[in-house]
Amino acid sequence: MRLPTALARRAIPALFAALPVVVAAQPPGASRATRVEPGAACPAGTTEIRPNLCQAPELPAPSILDYRPRSTLVTAEHKVPRAKYAAVDFHGHPTGGALDTPEALARLVAQMDSLNLGVMVAANNVSGDALKRTIASIQASPVARNRVRVLTGIDFRNVGPGWAEKAIAQLEADVAAGAVGVGEIGKGLGLSIKKADGSRLRIDDPALDPVWAACARLKLPVFIHTADPQEFWQPIDYQNERWLELALFPGRRYPADQFPSFEELMTERDAMLRRNPKTTFVIAHMGWHANDLPRLAKLMTALPNVHTEVGAVLYDLGRQPRAARDFLVRFQDRVLFGKDSYQPEEYPYYWRVFETRDDYFDYYRPYHAFWKLYGLDLPDATLRKLYYENAQRITPGLPRTK
Repeated sequence: MRLPTALARRAIPALFAALPVVVAAQPPGASRATRVEPGAACPAGTTEIRPNLCQAPELPAPSILDYRPRSTLVTAEHKVPRAKYAAVDFHGHPTGGALDTPEALARLVAQMDSLNLGVMVAANNVSGDALKRTIASIQASPVARNRVRVLTGIDFRNVGPGWAEKAIAQLEADVAAGAVGVGEIGKGLGLSIKKADGSRLRIDDPALDPVWAACARLKLPVFIHTADPQEFWQPIDYQNERWLELALFPGRRYPADQFPSFEELMTERDAMLRRNPKTTFVIAHMGWHANDLPRLAKLMTALPNVHTEVGAVLYDLGRQPRAARDFLVRFQDRVLFGKDSYQPEEYPYYWRVFETRDDYFDYYRPYHAFWKLYGLDLPDATLRKLYYENAQRITPGLPRTK
């Protein structure tokens, strides 16, 4: 039976228009798939192959350790073995006796030259006789005396009556010996250090304020590391993007029944920063907010005495190249370069992220980041401030290599 012409014109296109939907909804192997409700996660061992349709692979799935796909992306690659401008590493931790002998210092400076590091700031939190020995060793080296500087430490144990006076006296002695700043103040402040009465020493304890005031008077920047990545407080499950790191190093986890929360530590830190506006603070690792740049921007806008540095958070900057570039340009007068762990072969990754427009390249530690990095292509004026100008401005004791 033939349809009336007008009805056929309406019905036949509608019939054929529905066919691609039916075909698209039935990919190969769809009979093995599991349908889930909109917004629901796929069951364990499956992945979404179409909207709300989950399926398991027919082959055994590799582990997170063994899946290392070769990228087929063809794009520009610009390796950067040396920084464009001689950089100050404000977060240096040269180890293995690198500061102890003329020979070790000569090796360190040769490595610095190969990377175009102008100054290494040893942020090892040493004080007293140990600091004097280190500074004497550096000053005795003809190649290192104008290339390496040392931060002093503060002993926060047993804070109580009389503690501040002793701490300030030691601070003044260390400055007289040649220390150029304070730090790296470790994460134990807030996490684990106890007061004389056995209670936890809060980061914002008023008993510490006289020391911060002394740092302001002595024109010493205070380099402070608070907490760790926020995911270290979360369950070690398959939604935790630091799962591999925590599985490799389970001691990095902070159980809620043993430690203050991440937010509690941030609240204490910010209260301390706010209460000491005359002291110049450098919050290490971008305050562990490199994954939340709006939060860090809000903090730095509210507190002009706060600076930060980029050590050990390149994986967060490089995965958000537009937002990270905007942040670093906006706060270009208050961000310092720092590397943290001293591994010479890892510095070029920083230069490449900061200086190029490269796409989709590896980070140097897969257990930190299973994703790829992108270049920020920072302007020269921003690079100079990041690499050395900001550190030199806030730290009078640093050599001027430029």
